[in-house]
Amino acid sequence: MTQQRAPLPHDFHPEVPAFTVVSDALAPGAVLGAAQVYAEGNVSPQLRWEGFPAETKSFAVTCFDPDAPTGSGFWHWVLFDIPASVTELPAGAGSGSFAGLPEGAVHARNDYGSKDFGGAAPPAGDGPHRYVFTVYAVDSETLGPDSDASPAVVGFHLRFHALARASVIGEYEVPAAD
Repeated sequence: MTQQRAPLPHDFHPEVPAFTVVSDALAPGAVLGAAQVYAEGNVSPQLRWEGFPAETKSFAVTCFDPDAPTGSGFWHWVLFDIPASVTELPAGAGSGSFAGLPEGAVHARNDYGSKDFGGAAPPAGDGPHRYVFTVYAVDSETLGPDSDASPAVVGFHLRFHALARASVIGEYEVPAAD
């Protein structure tokens, strides 16, 4: 039996133009490194973006696992109100001390219940999971919610305020125990 892949989080949003996001830590479609795994490094990857609309006033960054066995996926990272002048986040910007996180940026809680990046941790034997890192170009300096907002509330606001978006997708799986 072939496992059907779940839709991506923005498949239900209106189409918007694309721009480019790249990462020194993650090639599109590649396996996540140990640094991005919850039990091993739990470090958000470096991300850099370009080609977004000139009218962009801020950015948001999310990481979502649509393949999590929850019926609603799993949000690993929800960051918004990144100033429009910022076009790169260093590795670890969403982890621990938030070194390199721009002033004014807001972390909402992820599905681990913490306000930071939470790395990959799929159940053993569940097959490969996709980790969708998305950068949104936003039409306002502040998105609206505060850090206590759920990922769904932030997603609701992004649905109406995204001018463009860019994604890079990595995969990770934990083999079944023998």
